[in-house]
Amino acid sequence: MPPASHREIAAAAALLKKGGVVAFPTETVYGLGGEVSNPSAVARIFEIKKRPVDHPLIVHFADASRLSHWAREVPPQAWRLAEHFWPGPLTLILPRSRHVPENVTGGQDTVGLRIPDHPVALALLKELGPDRALAAPSANRFGHVSPTTVAHVREEFGDELDMILDGGPCQVGLESTIVGFDGQTAVILRPGGIQLAALAEVLDGNVVLSRGAERSVRVPGALPSHYAPATPLELLPADHLWRHALELEAKGMRVVIMGWRRQQHSPPRHRLENESIVFSAMPEEAEEYARQLYATLRRFDRQHFDRLLVETPPETAAWVAIADRLRRASSRTCSVANAVLTGEQSSSSVAREDENETIYGQTG
Repeated sequence: MPPASHREIAAAAALLKKGGVVAFPTETVYGLGGEVSNPSAVARIFEIKKRPVDHPLIVHFADASRLSHWAREVPPQAWRLAEHFWPGPLTLILPRSRHVPENVTGGQDTVGLRIPDHPVALALLKELGPDRALAAPSANRFGHVSPTTVAHVREEFGDELDMILDGGPCQVGLESTIVGFDGQTAVILRPGGIQLAALAEVLDGNVVLSRGAERSVRVPGALPSHYAPATPLELLPADHLWRHALELEAKGMRVVIMGWRRQQHSPPRHRLENESIVFSAMPEEAEEYARQLYATLRRFDRQHFDRLLVETPPETAAWVAIADRLRRASSRTCSVANAVLTGEQSSSSVAREDENETIYGQTG
């Protein structure tokens, strides 16, 4: 479908001004928006998402020059980051102004603020006017995998929302980087679409990555279990993926392996029943992996597999946000990375390819 038209955007803005709740695209994920100053709209967001009321919402607005309207005591570092990265996948945590109610911030005195880099989102925010903004978490049930297409939003909510604006697939695919401030130092509270090195270049190196125990501010997406598919997910090093898949298959489970392309054509020699293991080749480049991750998790959820086995990403700066999301998605599943492969293996296997997926099953 083509992106939302100006007429649709104007209709969405009119609904929002009346207290409606509208899903809209951003460059990161789709958001579920309500007008910041409307208590019933904000309450409805929490209700629809089944989100705890103390879990803050990010406020989206259109013009960086209005930052001091939504926040007070804005430090110079925040202005520098806003100048360099807005519109874009960066959320700044700042003391909230009187224009941001407590029900948006989970009762905290700080607020997360960002300007999204998507033409539909920006057009919608501009249509609302300079003194309005949208409180908008991701458009999914609380704790679930974030949506990166309109179809994902419809899967989550059906007809519960007043309107859904289409903007095509999200180009970043992971949530924004959240940054707070401790004196002269910027603190990354949630890794996301902008890496630490890019922030450090703007702030002369005064950037650190927060450790969870040090946080005094609650921010979205920081709970131990989050971004989780319905299918139990395990993170495993490459040399354990296949042996653990075989153990699960032996118990009658259907398994997906999400690994790098280099592993696709080198499964162990084995005999499988009922085509019960699927290999999904994931991109080896972090930016493209991030863009595809949530859509891939949702696709396999729809196919009702019993387990997702995901290859542990590289321990490099480009993969920090991806590793964070996968770690939280897997926190409810006990990893068995030290599983030992036992039992006789057979060479009578065959592979059938479908784009990036390979299904391994018994021959003859």
